[in-house]
Amino acid sequence: MNVNGTTGQQQHHEDLSIHVHVIDDIEAFELTGSLDIATSPTVRAALTSASERGGHQLIVDLTQVDFLDSTGLGALIGGQRRAREFGGEVRIVAKEGQILRLLRITGLLKVFAVYPTLEDAVKNGQRVGDL
Repeated sequence: MNVNGTTGQQQHHEDLSIHVHVIDDIEAFELTGSLDIATSPTVRAALTSASERGGHQLIVDLTQVDFLDSTGLGALIGGQRRAREFGGEVRIVAKEGQILRLLRITGLLKVFAVYPTLEDAVKNGQRVGDL
């Protein structure tokens, strides 16, 4: 993976930190903490802004997220909707566990391309649903 044009931006919002960097011309958002009613507006705004700036291929890494509620899912769906308006997509990285289970139960594995690792997401490789 080529980390180019790395901005290395870090945002903190109470129980969530967002580390943004560019890998092979794809903007990656690595989230740590809780994606919930308090933090989801920040995530939605970050994804919307990236899509509108021209970052049409986005990755949201949820492997360090310990809690995700319906408003967090809504922020991801809103980000996906905006990216698609600009001809792009949001790819999700999720490891086995509570977050991936939630994506399965809600049917969002059909809405998002979900990958087990950041590297798989960058390369558009093996998806979770394919395993």
